[in-house]
Amino acid sequence: MRVALPDSASLSAARRSLRASLSARRRLVSAAVRERASLLVARNADRALHLQAHWRIALYAALPWELDAGPLMALAAARGCRIYLPRIDRRQASRGMRFVPMNGAWRRNRLGISEPEGAETLGARWLDVVFLPLVGFDRRGVRLGTGGGFYDRAFAFRRWRCAWHAPRLVGLAYAFQQVERISAAAHDVLMDAVVTEEGIVRCTTG
Repeated sequence: MRVALPDSASLSAARRSLRASLSARRRLVSAAVRERASLLVARNADRALHLQAHWRIALYAALPWELDAGPLMALAAARGCRIYLPRIDRRQASRGMRFVPMNGAWRRNRLGISEPEGAETLGARWLDVVFLPLVGFDRRGVRLGTGGGFYDRAFAFRRWRCAWHAPRLVGLAYAFQQVERISAAAHDVLMDAVVTEEGIVRCTTG
């Protein structure tokens, strides 16, 4: 018996529905719970990955309803890591993403996300570990983001590699953001792991 695969329209609709549901639940998280979870995530990430002084690490400036990456940012800085934040290049028609050292002046982009303004940038291929925000995830490493596709475009090169999968892509999330299965889109770049307040989820593509 042949199994019918979902078409792109039904796949998009299912992902939009799941994104809306998880986003609504995430917005209900209190400030106190968010603060505690962010501290636990930082501790769990350090324990699982053993942050090293020479690593080039990408993090993100969290929006108020996202898991705060600040505690992990401070911990990575204390370990001597070089920290970068993503910046959307508005001059590129493809809406490319570059990574900028976390120093100097900041600005808010059109999405309301804080970005460093420095002229020095680093391409995605040269990072060691990238910690990503997300709306939902499954154990296979499928990441449900906000729908902009910036991270998937930045790390699309990972889909064509058979052995070397650097940089490591690690999501940061609340445990409740894990779901049984997310239907993957053709452009999805799979994560290697997700760190939550409960521990680390090692992802597998099966």
